[in-house]
Amino acid sequence: MIQSIPVYDICSLSDVRQDDLLISRFAPYLDAHKNLFFPHRHSFYHLVLFTRGAGTHSIDFERFDVMPGQIYFMVPGQVHSWQFEGFTDGYIINFSEAFIQSFLLQPGYLDSFSFFNGNLKDAVVNLPADSFATVKELFEHIIFEIMKPAPLGSDMVRLLMLQIFIHVNRLNSNPAGSGKLTYNQTLLKNYQKLIEQHYADIKLPKDYAELLYITPNHLNAVCKDLLGLSAGELIRNRTLLEAKRLLTNPQLSISDISLRLNFSDNSYFTKFFKKTESVTPEEFRKQILKP
Repeated sequence: MIQSIPVYDICSLSDVRQDDLLISRFAPYLDAHKNLFFPHRHSFYHLVLFTRGAGTHSIDFERFDVMPGQIYFMVPGQVHSWQFEGFTDGYIINFSEAFIQSFLLQPGYLDSFSFFNGNLKDAVVNLPADSFATVKELFEHIIFEIMKPAPLGSDMVRLLMLQIFIHVNRLNSNPAGSGKLTYNQTLLKNYQKLIEQHYADIKLPKDYAELLYITPNHLNAVCKDLLGLSAGELIRNRTLLEAKRLLTNPQLSISDISLRLNFSDNSYFTKFFKKTESVTPEEFRKQILKP
């Protein structure tokens, strides 16, 4: 059983660090990193296309059935693990935001892709047959660029990756849409970014509304209109997710986790957790970490 929840950077998974990038066929990558079957986090973006295999893949405690033609997009900080049945293959790309951003003049460009928003319903895509063939060919071109370096090879890899991102993003986009966010969509994204930065120390929607220069009622209306959730629910959901992530580390006591998330005491944290999950933090930990 895993003894702690490791956080891997690209350098720790490869002997060669090139522009914050690691690219490999999946089978040899998995063979070299058998410890990745256990729950772990990454400090980088993580992209996997499966071409063969079966089993399950868990991302932030939601389980997905692995199948050929399936592509996964993961963002830094998510906890994931997998359990495969038989031989599994495909492609994997680990990359830092800096690897893409250094090529573009548009800050936060990756945020424009739905599958990099951290929402799991957008992060796992079952590709139609024609799209699978197109994306698979792009991965093959990337592997070729890595195996046979040429002038401006890193830029070619970036271009090929962007083709993958744009192609997959178009599958779930409104063809008639301009691709530009409305004012309220931009407001919601900014609210979600603030929550990501401050969920442990800012607990009330009114304090976020003040940072966004809007009223609490306006913020709540935007969240309900676009997500069907209240502004407070978004804060609580992010706090709960981090609690689950921290509980995968048996070296952290419940008191440690409660303190990290700024709960006044352990009993309040336990009540908060059990209200949504129907189990105590201790029971949840036992379920996650059982052999």
